[in-house]
Amino acid sequence: MKKVGLLCGREWSWPPKFLEEVNRRNAGVVAEFVKLGGTRMDEPTPYSVVIDRISHEVPYYRSYAKKAVLDGVSVINNPFMWTADDKFFGAALLTKLGLAHPKTVVLPNQDYVPGIVKSESLRNLEYPMDWQAIVDHVGLPCILKDAHGGGWRGVYVCHSMEELIRYYDSSGLLTMIAQEFIQWDQYVRCMCVGQNTVLPMPYDPHNRRYIPDADYLTPALRDRIVEDSLTVVKALGYDMNSVEWAVKGGVPYAIDFMNPAPDMDINSLTPGNFDWCVTAMADLVIDLCHNPRPPLRELHWSKLFN
Repeated sequence: MKKVGLLCGREWSWPPKFLEEVNRRNAGVVAEFVKLGGTRMDEPTPYSVVIDRISHEVPYYRSYAKKAVLDGVSVINNPFMWTADDKFFGAALLTKLGLAHPKTVVLPNQDYVPGIVKSESLRNLEYPMDWQAIVDHVGLPCILKDAHGGGWRGVYVCHSMEELIRYYDSSGLLTMIAQEFIQWDQYVRCMCVGQNTVLPMPYDPHNRRYIPDADYLTPALRDRIVEDSLTVVKALGYDMNSVEWAVKGGVPYAIDFMNPAPDMDINSLTPGNFDWCVTAMADLVIDLCHNPRPPLRELHWSKLFN
């Protein structure tokens, strides 16, 4: 009997439905919550697949997930890539992939840990920062947000240079990016599972709700968004991700596409999208248990460095 382990936090709707869906199929696979209380370096990992939805907030779980990869376990998502990604790297990656993306600038930190002596430790930084050049590049209004953040936390729409600087000055130890603001005509969030399955979901980011409209996208635009989403997740190597597209003039711009623990709550997704996520993730882990991939020897985007 193959085993699937689930690492998750306080989310209440998706985990039990997913476990129930896997276990009811009688496919030679059993799914359960991972239970941990200290992990030995030579301790075998008892799972064929581990789904990680919380290690970005619980560092011990990230260490466990990396050890599981070392043991040949398929970890969703790869903890080494998850540790390495950030929104500025993602912007540069999508540029290399030829996908539309807002102009993006990563900024020096506003503040530093106590060991940094600003007058001595930052000799590589230009001072003062050329705010005019930054604004000239990304335009106004622009977006200021944490390069490592998620869940719409710490995201600011800045309508002037003064506003941009004021929000930047409050960012503390965070590494912020300034980004072109796309005045979108349509907005779509895609749930991506297994690097081959995509569910485009029309979305209203102002009110944080999904739009139940089967005709929201033309077939051609829908196909392009699906194709571009697959390009993103294949480059990142993510088997569980959401990708957000702001459509302007018929062109989908990738706005937020590094979400390795995407929201799967029934109240936000709506029941139909929720059921899709339960079924698609169950299909994925059962397939990975019976048809394991070769061990990952290098990250998928390494070929871009040639």
